[in-house]
Amino acid sequence: MNDGIRAREVRVIDEDGTQLGIMQLRDARRIAEEKNLDLVNVAPTARPPVCRIMDYGKFKYEQSKKEKEARKNQKVVLLKEVRMTPNIEEHDFQVKLKNVMKFLAEGDKVKVSVRFRGREITHSSIGQQVLMRLAQAASEQAIVERFPKLEGRSMVMILAPKQPSA
Repeated sequence: MNDGIRAREVRVIDEDGTQLGIMQLRDARRIAEEKNLDLVNVAPTARPPVCRIMDYGKFKYEQSKKEKEARKNQKVVLLKEVRMTPNIEEHDFQVKLKNVMKFLAEGDKVKVSVRFRGREITHSSIGQQVLMRLAQAASEQAIVERFPKLEGRSMVMILAPKQPSA
């Protein structure tokens, strides 16, 4: 910006976007000073470098406002986890299902894991049945993003909320 530009010749763009052409750096600085604006290097790698005459403080302020607005409008998707065992009772299963449905309604993804203890790992098909039963029960609100997969001593499945039909 201004005195920090080290090129001899620059392509100059006016504050309203019209090209003034290629000129000496001192002439471009003089034009910017006459208009009480800054000379900002917007494309330093171009040959010759492209400089724009603008109010740099106002530009930075508007950029920060745009970024703040974008941050305000974004939705952060969290990954919630629900743990179960392969020999889960019916009431416990319904409680876990209710939690999964609540997380999906809030727009979060859900990682459902079945933990195997001791010799339970030899019957991993039981854990897979529990996970598929849960996926079937939640199928109205969720899609299976990752099908049940054995990872160490636990089997993991990831559910994502269905996108509303627009």
